[in-house]
Amino acid sequence: MTMMTSPAKTTLRLRTAAALTCAGITLAMLAGCSPQPEPSPTETPLFASEEEAFAAAEETYRAYMTAYNSIDIQDPTTFEATREFVGGDFATEERKTLSRFHAEGYTRTGSTHILDFSGETYTEAEAVVARTCNDVSETDFVSTDGNSIVSSERQDVYALDLTFTVQASTLRLTDAVAVEDPTCAP
Repeated sequence: MTMMTSPAKTTLRLRTAAALTCAGITLAMLAGCSPQPEPSPTETPLFASEEEAFAAAEETYRAYMTAYNSIDIQDPTTFEATREFVGGDFATEERKTLSRFHAEGYTRTGSTHILDFSGETYTEAEAVVARTCNDVSETDFVSTDGNSIVSSERQDVYALDLTFTVQASTLRLTDAVAVEDPTCAP
């Protein structure tokens, strides 16, 4: 015996199936059109190797020293020469010192010369530590009365441990500490 379905029941079933199909299509469309979460960017190191980091630090330091040697303490507009090479507290302290020297009327003579530069450490946190040996024998700071303000105890050649960090995708000098290094001697 075959069951006969009434036309009303068939219409109801077709409407229900159509509604479910439309609901499924709508959900699929919504899922397909809804924005997917963007993948988290993976930070790629600025340097491919330790050697590359050391070379970048040396390039930054040499450019910094060239800019620093060009500063005229009597002209504060020249203080900006080093801005692109320094960062953090080092930049702040350098600016304060130059401003104080300007206010006191000091002048600088001569230039600092880099005798040696060697990379020491490079970390995944994008920090580079290096040591430099500098010759300041030609450099003097003179007061308005013509007398040197440089200590008679100052060595003509000295070593610095330098720290460079990445700031805004650029390597910047952020610390410099004088250290004893017997290989850095006149």
